[in-house]
Amino acid sequence: MFNERVQSNRERQREQTRERVVDCAQRRFAAHGFSATTVRQIAADAGVSVGTVMGVGDKDALLVAAFDGWIGAVHAGRGPVAPAGDPVTRIGEVVQPFLDIFDADIALARDYGAVLARGGRSSEVFGALAQALQADFAEVFADAGFGDDAGPAGRAVYLAYLGLVMTSAATGGDAASIRADLEAVAAVLFRTTSKET
Repeated sequence: MFNERVQSNRERQREQTRERVVDCAQRRFAAHGFSATTVRQIAADAGVSVGTVMGVGDKDALLVAAFDGWIGAVHAGRGPVAPAGDPVTRIGEVVQPFLDIFDADIALARDYGAVLARGGRSSEVFGALAQALQADFAEVFADAGFGDDAGPAGRAVYLAYLGLVMTSAATGGDAASIRADLEAVAAVLFRTTSKET
C-alpha cells in the first residue's frame, strides 16, 4: 500500500511537471515564436533542468503539445453543428474555431504544420478530434441527402482539411485560404452528387 501511494505521488508529480513544462512552452512560443525559443529558456521558465524538459519532449514535441492544448480547449468548448444553412458554408463553420487558432499566430501555426509534415510526431488531438470532425462533416452531408455516402463524404472532407492545414506551412496559406479551399472541395462533392440524382 505504501509503494502504491509513493508511485501515485510520483506519477502526479511527473504529470504536474509535464503540464508546467508544456504551459511554459506555450507561453514562450506565443510570446517569442518557435525559432527564437530554446529548450534552455523553457527549462528556466518552468524551473526545471534541460534534461527534465527533454524528458517531456524536444522543441518539436513541445510545439505539438502546445497546439494539442489550444486545439483541445477549442474542441471541448464546441457546440453542435449549425442545423441549417448552406451546406458548403456549414462545412467551413465546422473548422472555423480551429482556423481562428491558426489566425491568432500564423507564423507559429506554420511551424506547427511543418513539424507535423516532417512526421515522427503524433498529436493526441487528432484521434478524438478527427472522429468528431468527420462526424460533423458527415452530419452536414446527411442533412444534404447523401444517405449512406454521408460518412465517406465526411471523411473525404476531413482528409482535405488535414492536407490543407499541413501544406499551409509550405504554401504560405492562411486560415482564410484554408477555409476557402475546403469549402471548394465540399462544393465539388455537393455538385457531383446533385448531378448524379
